[in-house]
Amino acid sequence: MISAENLSKSYAGQTLFDGVSFKINSRERVGLVGRNGHGKTTLFRMIVGEETPDEGQIVVPKNYRVGYVRQHLDFTEDTVLKEGMKGLPPHRMDQHWLVEKVLAGLGFSPADMGRDPFEFSGGYQVRLNLAKVLVSAPDLLLLDEPTNYLDITSIRWIERFLVAWPGELVLITHDRTFMDRIVTHTMGIHRNRVKKIEGDTGKYYTQIAQEEEIYEKTRVNDDRRRREVENFITRFRAKARLVGMVQSRIKTLEKMEKKERLVKLKDLDFSFTCSPFAGKYVLQATGLDFSYDPAKKLIADFTLTVRPGERVCIIGPNGKGKTTLLKLLAGQLVPDSGEIALNPRAIPGTFEQTNASRLVDSRTVEEEILYTHSEINQQKARDICGAMMFEGDFALKKIGVLSGGEKSRVMMGKLLATPVNLLLLDEPTNHLDMESSDALLAALDSFDGAVVMVTHNEMFLHALAERLIIFYRDAIEVFEGGYQHFLDKGGWGDEEVQPASARKQKPVKEGEKLDRKGLRKLRAEIITERSKALGPLEKGIEHAEQAIEAREKKIRELHGAMQEAADARDGRKIAEISVLIHRNEEEIEALFEELEELTCRRDELAPEFEERLARLD
Repeated sequence: MISAENLSKSYAGQTLFDGVSFKINSRERVGLVGRNGHGKTTLFRMIVGEETPDEGQIVVPKNYRVGYVRQHLDFTEDTVLKEGMKGLPPHRMDQHWLVEKVLAGLGFSPADMGRDPFEFSGGYQVRLNLAKVLVSAPDLLLLDEPTNYLDITSIRWIERFLVAWPGELVLITHDRTFMDRIVTHTMGIHRNRVKKIEGDTGKYYTQIAQEEEIYEKTRVNDDRRRREVENFITRFRAKARLVGMVQSRIKTLEKMEKKERLVKLKDLDFSFTCSPFAGKYVLQATGLDFSYDPAKKLIADFTLTVRPGERVCIIGPNGKGKTTLLKLLAGQLVPDSGEIALNPRAIPGTFEQTNASRLVDSRTVEEEILYTHSEINQQKARDICGAMMFEGDFALKKIGVLSGGEKSRVMMGKLLATPVNLLLLDEPTNHLDMESSDALLAALDSFDGAVVMVTHNEMFLHALAERLIIFYRDAIEVFEGGYQHFLDKGGWGDEEVQPASARKQKPVKEGEKLDRKGLRKLRAEIITERSKALGPLEKGIEHAEQAIEAREKKIRELHGAMQEAADARDGRKIAEISVLIHRNEEEIEALFEELEELTCRRDELAPEFEERLARLD
């Protein structure tokens, strides 16, 4: 348990905290929320002693260990094991076995210990970052945006890990769905104060809104009462017979606390302008092939039609081709073969993180917006700057001095400046706080045009996706249905828990680095992993086969009943039985589709495990 007592902190005249106190109690998992720049990371730095408050103190019990998993990855060693050992306390620097144990628990195989950290995906790099903290056996975990730039499968793994974490936890993330699945409490920095409640972010923001509504109503009533008292004093001050009442009112006025009007907090104001569109399709891609390496196709024989007003989301692990596909659809890359047809009436607008390099460092924010479109005048440019929280003199800041998050806001502002009917977006929620993410979601929901978006944000996927483009197991497919339907159909299967050892490795070195005992251990691990991966699929196949057999038996019985009804010339009965037969036939068809899907996934996975076992022989 730790506590903060009367914390105050200011930077360059901006107050972050003022008289803040709170406690993190045993086994609590706390989500820390607040707008960008309001002090969330600063509070973390105070807890670990990297920042000192202007007033107040952080009280940490004796022998209570705090582990800080930072937002940025920083590896200096040439192997996973060496990097992990950097987290050991000085008196345990020789206990490499402890590091190996923690790394194994996070999905790293014995063969992974000698690999370079930069060989791994972003998801496994975050796990390594986490391992360096875990080997110190912390009582409290501080995690600052652990999901940044991770794919969904890695995010879901981290979610399960944190839910099972036995100690205390404080989490900063812009992904509300991720936070709400993990936390027991929500703590927010709001108007220089900190409020902590039991429950998720929805409950927290509801309470904040209710409290501010009550405050404003009280302020209005107090102001009215104050004016009434002041008017009485002014009218009757000269009346000798009312001098007692006037003096009483004066004393009342002196005791009345004046409540200041709450300053409206600035949020990003997204409002996409939709250009009118009439047509059956906005964009068509037919038979697309693309590769950076001639030996391996990244995208093969891909076909897609985007219809007016449709929401299509692109999902899958990192490095599989999601951003590449978006660039192909946007015309920024040329396919090796196939065609992309943009409807002549379509006006696309593109947002991607790498577009920041196209901004001109010598321009101001206002100039960058102004030069977006010939019809944008200075007043319109200023309005867009304000909507992106570049008000007043901030609109005159040079692009070259802006942070990554600020440049993202400029790029989003450029997108708002032009009427479009097709939005092509690559991870638009990166660098946004929760309030801004909510505003963006609302804007996309009300946008009348089509949206094609790469995102790992499950809140956006659940709210917007009508169809999915899924990169999965070196394949790409169009899924007809929303994200929840995808999850209900099996979703990510076993890939979300796939250990690092399942990644492609150099086959000879895996065996060469291990003795006989190590080989037996690795073989057992692979067999266990195979069982976990294939077992649910085999059970699903068996269940589908049994269900098909049961319904086929039912149809045979219904056909017999149909014959009896026909002999009796019972038309009503014949109609009822016909409906039942049709219903069972539809269920059989759906079960066959499920059976085919499960069988294909099993047949894809099984050879991979056999190959890995064969490499050990």
